[in-house]
Amino acid sequence: MILALDIGNSVINIGGFAGGELDFVAHIAADRKKTADEYAVSLLSVLSLHSRDRSDFTGSIISSVLPELNPVIRSALFFLFGTEPLTVGPGVKTGIGIRCDMPSSVGGDLICASVAAHNLYSSPSLIVDIDTATKMTLVNSDGAFAGTSILPGVLMGLEALSSGAALLPTVELSAPDKVIGKNTADCMRSGIIYGNASMIDGMIDRVFAENGERQIIVTGSQAHLITPYITHSYTFDEHLVLRGLDLIYNKNNCIFALRS
Repeated sequence: MILALDIGNSVINIGGFAGGELDFVAHIAADRKKTADEYAVSLLSVLSLHSRDRSDFTGSIISSVLPELNPVIRSALFFLFGTEPLTVGPGVKTGIGIRCDMPSSVGGDLICASVAAHNLYSSPSLIVDIDTATKMTLVNSDGAFAGTSILPGVLMGLEALSSGAALLPTVELSAPDKVIGKNTADCMRSGIIYGNASMIDGMIDRVFAENGERQIIVTGSQAHLITPYITHSYTFDEHLVLRGLDLIYNKNNCIFALRS
């Protein structure tokens, strides 16, 4: 088995793969204060919850948007498995091109999503990742990463409203019956849910106007809140980044040597 970790700004998404198939998914907090030992304990707990032992795994791979966590997570994974994890970045074979001004600056999660979209679906495509930030990634007809637009995410918008305006409370996110609310909570829910859906629809129209229409693939931990209200047709794959990690691991034919 392979353990894939997608390190986000607030959550680490974990996937266990066996023969290219996703065996289990788990999530732990991305805590900058945790030590490698603490992460090793958390990962062991995840494996135990899913009835897996560390001896079941032959390797691991990570993508990350938190560079400061990378050495900590790598140490935890080496402690667990006795092998160095592969880290998505410069020098790693992905099978796709990177068509942007600074290829080395592209986040590992964007590369993984592009790899999965190209290999599991088809190209060209537009990937809409609705998470802490909402990212819209263009994959061209050759399967290459061709750029991204980054928008404020769902929870980011809600937190900004609640913390920036004294009279606005924190509300549970669910769509109200009507766009125009008659109480504070419904007014906020409308703006966050319908507003984000409309923003995404509008951005899709602009992307298509510039680049031509293509299939839309939606992913991300907050996607379930917004996708019912998006008017464009799309394919939903909750674990697109994790699937990309597994594909990249296999493409690199990883054989890890024990650290001396």
